[in-house]
Amino acid sequence: MPSPNHPPSWFLARRNVETIRSWMPFWGWAHDHYFPVSSDGWENIPHDGPVLFVGSHNGGLAAPDMFMAMYAWFNRFGVERPIYGLMHPKVWQGCPFLASMAEECGAIVAHPKMALQALKQGSSVLVYPGGSRDVFRPYSQRHKICLQNHQGFIKLALRENIPIVPLVSDGAHETLIVLADIYPLMKQLHEHGMPWFLGIDPEVFPIYLGWPWGVAFGPLMNIPWPKPIRLRVGEAIAFERSGREAARDRDYVGQCYTTVEQSMQKLLDSLVAKP
Repeated sequence: MPSPNHPPSWFLARRNVETIRSWMPFWGWAHDHYFPVSSDGWENIPHDGPVLFVGSHNGGLAAPDMFMAMYAWFNRFGVERPIYGLMHPKVWQGCPFLASMAEECGAIVAHPKMALQALKQGSSVLVYPGGSRDVFRPYSQRHKICLQNHQGFIKLALRENIPIVPLVSDGAHETLIVLADIYPLMKQLHEHGMPWFLGIDPEVFPIYLGWPWGVAFGPLMNIPWPKPIRLRVGEAIAFERSGREAARDRDYVGQCYTTVEQSMQKLLDSLVAKP
């Protein structure tokens, strides 16, 4: 199983332009018809040089807004302009076949040294700091940015002096209705002897309505309902300080994190308010 111990060059070399190109017709059909997607703000992305996309996503493991954002990138900039997406290491544990396919489309293990190497070679990187708790957040929290106070992306941007470009979406939460997250209860049961499925702690345990299960429990794969999705790319965020010293300053990192979180919340609020 791939892990952060594999050389970053191994993961970066797995990206296959022809594989991405072969998926484009399917993603294009989904973009235009299944989730009729509207998006704006792509002019905020510099024409050259790497950027660090920071997003908030919805819709469970299918994460349709993430795939539609990737399609929009490829459709606008071409599949040759490289972008890599950070993916949770547990995907390689739970579904190695899916992980292998994702690698060819640009997925790399969510680890700082992977993202660092991608940026150093001039590639952009897409990260969803909220992870599984973000993508499975309850429907009642669909309009709330949920980055889980994960600040590693801030340290990365400061160290490499890379602009952060916010990416938010609206609508994908309608493709999977998450009613609640009962992970604290399931964790207690696990501590009393209940094993995790496949031996993997899922970090989130949603109850949701969705295809094909109807009512489902746990972070299972799902088929998203066809619902319109809207994407918005925000203006690039640059910080006054940068470099290793800035990345080691906890207070400054926290301030930068708050700036990004608040900017993303305002961006999402503006998207939701748009008729």
